[in-house]
Amino acid sequence: MEQGSTRGRTADRSAPAAYGEAAAYGEAGTRDRTARVPEQARGEHTHGEPPVPGLAEPRTVRRHSVRGQILQALRTALVSGELVPGEVYSAPALGERFGVSATPVREAMQQLATEGAVEVVPNRGFRVTERTPRELAELAEVRALIEVPVMLRLARTVPAETWAGLRPLAEATSAAAARGDRAHYAEADRAFHRAVLALAGNEQLLLVADDLHRRSQWPLVSAPATRHGELVADAAEHTALLDALIAQDLPVVSSLVREHFTGAQD
Repeated sequence: MEQGSTRGRTADRSAPAAYGEAAAYGEAGTRDRTARVPEQARGEHTHGEPPVPGLAEPRTVRRHSVRGQILQALRTALVSGELVPGEVYSAPALGERFGVSATPVREAMQQLATEGAVEVVPNRGFRVTERTPRELAELAEVRALIEVPVMLRLARTVPAETWAGLRPLAEATSAAAARGDRAHYAEADRAFHRAVLALAGNEQLLLVADDLHRRSQWPLVSAPATRHGELVADAAEHTALLDALIAQDLPVVSSLVREHFTGAQD
């Protein structure tokens, strides 16, 4: 369901094109106006750092919601593999491409560090975490332990018309898969699962499940990109799950959810 370079090099990978597209999204906030801190005090070196390829000219994001926009863009880049596992990226280099200071980029990276997506490299920046197949298998197991019982309970109590109302979300995953758009598929996939679990009325469940889901979407360092056919098949499982929920076919619900999570690590 979800998807090398010399380890330790300072950021010389592209600031992905998705960064510019993410300007329409984000969290409430304002552009950082704090005084600039000397590079040495910030713990990052920028002298002689090569420009990040992929953007001929620096792009300027909106003055509001800067941190949220950049966080969204970095998450998109993680899912798409444009931020490469094992590679080091500095906040000043990425901030220059956004047309903002390094501060909102660094704040977004710190958030990703708390999520386990990157790790801090003193005096250099942030290294994208290298994932292992075992980690993905463990995430799939934990997700199944949490979500399968919830979905079985919902299958017994939620009326068919409510499940039918979620079909547009399932169709959105199919549309993104048909385009081969991994980043938008990842967002649509999480939206579908959030909508299903939201019917349980448990906010803490949503927070935990969404965090696990996001982590399961980060690619492995050596894994090839998910093939188009696999993405389409994965999306089709959402519609099949809704059909099973409407029919209150509990064995099929359980089987589909477990297979769906397992497919995320293949």
